[in-house]
Amino acid sequence: MPDERLNVLAKIYNTEKIIPATVEFVDVAGLVAGASKGEGLGNKFLAHIRECQAICHVVRAFKNDDIIRADNKIEDDIVKQAKDDIDIINTELELADLETRQKVESKRKKSPEDEHIPYLTDKPVIYMFNVDEAGLTDKNLQQKLSEAARNTQFSEHKACAPNCIFVNAKLEEEMSGMDRRERKEFLESYGVKHDALEELIKAAYNTLNLQSFLTAGKKEVRAWTIEQGATAPEAAGTIHTDFERGFIAASICDYQDLQRLGSEKAVKEAGLLRTEGKTYIMQEGDVVEFKFNV
Repeated sequence: MPDERLNVLAKIYNTEKIIPATVEFVDVAGLVAGASKGEGLGNKFLAHIRECQAICHVVRAFKNDDIIRADNKIEDDIVKQAKDDIDIINTELELADLETRQKVESKRKKSPEDEHIPYLTDKPVIYMFNVDEAGLTDKNLQQKLSEAARNTQFSEHKACAPNCIFVNAKLEEEMSGMDRRERKEFLESYGVKHDALEELIKAAYNTLNLQSFLTAGKKEVRAWTIEQGATAPEAAGTIHTDFERGFIAASICDYQDLQRLGSEKAVKEAGLLRTEGKTYIMQEGDVVEFKFNV
């Protein structure tokens, strides 16, 4: 996960070892109508996404007659085209879940204690709309596409509205050989701040209610992923289970204070380094040192 804070901390603590937080994406293309019956990648695709925490639909939202759709369908209305494609995916997921429910019910009659299987349509969803260059800054189109995503069939299954992001695959391909500075300048020329991967990672964090805390020292600086609302001992447990089991306290400062003052010593002298106990709820951007005893 791109995180400029780690570069700042590396300079403050004089270390070259930087370990960012990670998000794993499983890229499986080609879910088509009939997948639940074996069309395309069929059940292989469904098995892949059953293991994931969230689903990202990459949805075509541009018009180009030179790029043929999988169903050879020509649709002038971009929003309707996108909604139809989303409905195809949702239908296949629903049909797969229906088959799963039937199998579960059959097994449950024999073994009532069988574990409940996570259903595909229960998973949170991110919609990544692949738009043309104009679509990257067309707020009217983006609003219509977002509304289409919210109003698709089976959307009532979701506890909250899906996250929607807008990218242009052609520009992403053009940036493949650029360094970070060049990518930033290139995107800004199109009125865009972040590339597709950054947008997707942020959407994934938001969708899954995740956040990061930071650890820093001469050995390394590192970002760790935790759920929003996690306590200090739970955060410590992501580093090592012994940290949670033997948790005593957490020495915490805010990243913004550390960046502004330039050193841990300065933060402490300013009275901004605090000690938190077991009930402390971790905040995004906390820089932490855990104290434990086992």
